[in-house]
Amino acid sequence: MFHALGDATRRSMLAALTERERTVSELAEPFAMSLAAASKHIKVLEKAGLIRREVRWRERVCYLNPGPLARAHEWLAQYERFWNRRLDALESLLRDADEASGAPQREGDDP
Repeated sequence: MFHALGDATRRSMLAALTERERTVSELAEPFAMSLAAASKHIKVLEKAGLIRREVRWRERVCYLNPGPLARAHEWLAQYERFWNRRLDALESLLRDADEASGAPQREGDDP
């Protein structure tokens, strides 16, 4: 999934799908690429489980599959909490060091 999200074109396609379902032609339209090239990007997104594609009459319609993104968000949230705790601890240490040295508080710091 992260490989699929690593490409700006694919991220833009996903963003478009958050608004509504789109045909392959509609997904390719904003980019200077052929339908074949757009289809390759769509296949990568589909293989990652981020989108689903179905055939309606003669068109291929794509829509967002949010499940994998939700699972990735949950996984990344663990690391967000980890880094927030670390940064809070660093901030506390720096405040203590400033107070111990008698350094004046910087503008925007809490008293």
